[in-house]
Amino acid sequence: MNEIVWKWVVRNTRDYGKADPKAVVGKVIGEWPEAREDLPRTMQLITAAVETAAKLSKEQLDKELSAFVFEQRKEKARHIELQGAQQGNVVTRFAPEPNAYMHIGHAKSAFLSYEGAHGYGGKCLLRFDDTNPEKESAEFVEAIREGLEWLGIEFDGEGYASDKMPIYYSYAEQLIEQGDAYVCKCQKEEMSANRSRKKGCECRNRPKSENKELWLEMVAKKMDEGAATLRLKGDLHSQNTVMRDPTLARILLAPHYRHGTKYAVWPTYDFQCAIADSVEGVTHVLRSKEYELRDELFYTILDRLRMRTPRVYDFSRLEIKGTVLSKRLIKPLIDQKKVSGWDDPRLPTLFGLRRRGILPQAIKEFVLSFGLSKVESEPSWEALLVENKKILDPIAERYFFVKDPVKLVVAKPTNEVASVPKHPSVKMGDREIATGSDFWIAKTDADALKDGETFRLKGLYNVKITAKEDGLVCGEFANKALIQGSKKIQWVPAIDKWFVPCEIIVPGDLIVNEKFNPNSLETDKGYCEKACTYLEEGIVIQFERYGFVRLDDAKKMAFIYSC
Repeated sequence: MNEIVWKWVVRNTRDYGKADPKAVVGKVIGEWPEAREDLPRTMQLITAAVETAAKLSKEQLDKELSAFVFEQRKEKARHIELQGAQQGNVVTRFAPEPNAYMHIGHAKSAFLSYEGAHGYGGKCLLRFDDTNPEKESAEFVEAIREGLEWLGIEFDGEGYASDKMPIYYSYAEQLIEQGDAYVCKCQKEEMSANRSRKKGCECRNRPKSENKELWLEMVAKKMDEGAATLRLKGDLHSQNTVMRDPTLARILLAPHYRHGTKYAVWPTYDFQCAIADSVEGVTHVLRSKEYELRDELFYTILDRLRMRTPRVYDFSRLEIKGTVLSKRLIKPLIDQKKVSGWDDPRLPTLFGLRRRGILPQAIKEFVLSFGLSKVESEPSWEALLVENKKILDPIAERYFFVKDPVKLVVAKPTNEVASVPKHPSVKMGDREIATGSDFWIAKTDADALKDGETFRLKGLYNVKITAKEDGLVCGEFANKALIQGSKKIQWVPAIDKWFVPCEIIVPGDLIVNEKFNPNSLETDKGYCEKACTYLEEGIVIQFERYGFVRLDDAKKMAFIYSC
């Protein structure tokens, strides 16, 4: 009863500055119906707790709250509206390029595509858009597949864009024969200059038959890389520069990770993507807004080829304050050893998030909350961490950790073996902790204690402070009765083999004021209880009044702070 009262008073105080007893009583009765039987007594307890909580700082309130679990609010099922969608006939796709490890932005695209299709009883396909042999590899294919499997997304089919090369060649020849495409032998700089001037080059007027011959030479590997490209006859005067005779295919001689040197001419993303989406039966294409200007080209290619055309949806790119979501920006940090790798816990890569103890369900809830909106936003890490904490609260076991330990010596101890629950409200069993006269407590707690003050060693008994010296706190056993509003301090017995040195890596913002933050990774050191040595590597637990942590290295007892 006392615990429940304190739980809701602290929550109400943290949310509103000072708790309202009338607001709290309903919460208490809802969780503990017996409180209604003696309502005057219940209100008396609440009123006393309100006065005590009002004296606590924000940090102290947060510490108190970390020991409690609150029922998760039920999320409304999110339905992604797709125009023209017919129940059972929707097909979407997630089409990553295997040139890097996935990050949370990719997860947004994957979940939107998957939920968009399955909301209509349809299918979502996984297609590796691998038509740039210079940048792609089997390593990235496997990394993407592993990341998607971790997220829990099960696709209804899997394929590779590069396996459709004969199809792209066939449609390229059709455009040439129709007079809608031509082979251009201009250098890249000249093409760019002409497009800026809205001017066509001499290649544009070449006869169809000659374009066909040059195309066949390209395909037959009779031209050097960069010697020619296939371009669409677009609109040179279009305000959308994408439409000014864009490139559809180019010569790339680097060996492909799947096809080796079988092909020399590779389609651009715009050409390959439009054709693959059409022939695979995709009905709705969901992709980030960075491609919005390319939508016109997507539709034009399919219109010229008289092919079935999917609907395209563009949604805002995901950005997170304090970090970077781009291979172009992440890779230099790795190369310069400013971060440890693609799984550095400061990074928003899937492997980095997994290592930090962020759960797939939290990522899903976070990214789907943005829907298909085009509105740009830059949420902080905190928004994701809040989702993660809500999921971890009812499932994570609790243990004790003391940061920067200070010795506490208790006179007249009970020397009992404490039996402490692994969770305050869910039955997960107990862990046993031997006790004696000596304990380790956190330095911040030791500094805050005053002579004569009585506090509680959490899950054990009350201690009255008798003296404080440099690096040592002395006290004596008081009693075992719970004292409403008294300080509760986590502890570790200072008995050989019953405490274990450990460290917690604490990730911070990687980027501050658009620059790399060299202080973005800190380490907290201290002692944790013996029971932690039996934990399985990779598990996420809560160190009480500290936060949720993931065991990263069981041999070194190294944890990573999650939320």
